[in-house]
Amino acid sequence: MKIFIIILLLIFTSYSADFASSSLIKKVEKKYNRFAKNRFVALNRLLKRLQKSSTKKKLERVNEFFNFVKYKSDKEVYGISDYWASPSEFLARDKGDCEDYVIAKYFALKNLGIPTSKMFLTYVRVAGLKDAHMVLSYFETPNSEPLILDSIRRIIFPASKRTDLTPVYNFNPNILRNGKRTSAHKKWDVLLRKIKRNKI
Repeated sequence: MKIFIIILLLIFTSYSADFASSSLIKKVEKKYNRFAKNRFVALNRLLKRLQKSSTKKKLERVNEFFNFVKYKSDKEVYGISDYWASPSEFLARDKGDCEDYVIAKYFALKNLGIPTSKMFLTYVRVAGLKDAHMVLSYFETPNSEPLILDSIRRIIFPASKRTDLTPVYNFNPNILRNGKRTSAHKKWDVLLRKIKRNKI
């Protein structure tokens, strides 16, 4: 009987866990303002609503939610040329660059049970633009055509429909390259430490 109760508690806990804890939300409101707090509350509500939705709907709604955040370069927000913000930093400040959208979507989808093995941070070149760009690529199976979650397009398209993008490099934190960790893994480790500390 005790084991049954523990299992029920674990199930309840797993379904009721918020993406952003109440203590983090209080911290956000204190440091920023109530509008910042409201964004975290809205995200928690969205993710709760999506828990039992299809994968397609989860991808669409999460992509749409974070695409409302304003684009700003790392130089403008953090004073350096390349900074991988945690989802909390990105949402609290309500601004960030292409990597920040991708990282926030990755962790929100992970929270919704999307396997991280299916999501890749993809560096691309965009036709007509000089700077590199990053999108989140979702592979239903290892051989599937990926779906592209992009901060500059509202709608998710299969990669073949994004003729404006040229893929350069795919990164999945769980995969080593030729058995070795890459510079992207080191950036990822720094990012995980910021997430663990609830850095905003």
